[in-house]
Amino acid sequence: MTVSTSFPASRRTVTLPARPEPLTLAVEETAVIVVDMQNAYASEGGYLDLAGFDISGAKAAIEAIAETVEVARAAGVTVIYFQNGWDKDYVEAGGPGSPNWHKSNALKTMRKRPELHGELLAKGGWDYALVDALAPQPGDILVPKPRYSGFFNSQFDSILRARGIRNLVFCGIATNVCVESTLRDGFHLEYFGVLLEDATHQAGPDYVQKAAVYNVETFFGWVSNVAEFRRAFAQTPPKQD
Repeated sequence: MTVSTSFPASRRTVTLPARPEPLTLAVEETAVIVVDMQNAYASEGGYLDLAGFDISGAKAAIEAIAETVEVARAAGVTVIYFQNGWDKDYVEAGGPGSPNWHKSNALKTMRKRPELHGELLAKGGWDYALVDALAPQPGDILVPKPRYSGFFNSQFDSILRARGIRNLVFCGIATNVCVESTLRDGFHLEYFGVLLEDATHQAGPDYVQKAAVYNVETFFGWVSNVAEFRRAFAQTPPKQD
């Protein structure tokens, strides 16, 4: 069985091979969501690296995402970048009255290493910046976010609804944290979520990647890969004026 999202007959459509079943998507109603591809998460000396997480898979994720966004732009698919972090004084991060203050590994790392205060995930800094290899292009959209889910305290939902976007194709870091959190929230807001599993990287051991993929495939959305995305969207018919 193939799942078809709702779209007018005039819309261009593609069928994306996925698990647990293929998904037919209207091109104009689809966006690629690039989650937190910042130095903090993907570069040596960034927050995840300093906090002791293995970032060895980030290079492959960057290459896969670069291919994905190239295909998306050529097909007329909206590309949206998330950028996670807070003001330099960390007011947006909460404080002791916020669970984020207690659970954020970036904040905990800075408390252990006071010399890093103001460096990790602080707006305007190197750690907060997107990696050079995935710089947004004209027409792409950049959405700042202060928590794991891109839907929380951001303009993300309004941006999607204003453009009639219903289908969200996710890539980025970390699969088991910000990627999964946003996809789950999207599920509850009636968005169709697709995870490109080889264009993501986890924070933690390999089994958390497998668990996140299982959760998406079984409960919250669909799982595909970059090669299938390219095959599906590279054949997109031209847009009719």
